[in-house]
Amino acid sequence: MEVSVSALRAELKSWIERARAGEEVVITERGVPVARLSGVQTADLVAGLVRDGLITPAATERAVHAVPDDGTAAAARPVGRPAARTSTRVSDLVRRIRR
Repeated sequence: MEVSVSALRAELKSWIERARAGEEVVITERGVPVARLSGVQTADLVAGLVRDGLITPAATERAVHAVPDDGTAAAARPVGRPAARTSTRVSDLVRRIRR
């Protein structure tokens, strides 16, 4: 369904409700399409990626790393220096893939 910018401004809430209901709204300016308004899926991102076959769920539960409460973790490194970063972050993996 198409709607002009002026009509969209006048009735924004009703157009948002239509998009939320699954209808795609094309916004036009002087009859020329300029934008598209569509609803956002509220399903869990990870569940959607699993459903699409892009990732697979873990075979086992991940172990939880316990941080000691006695202050030894903070005392183990000099004050003012952040903890060393590991290279197992997703951003590091993406950087390696892009090279």
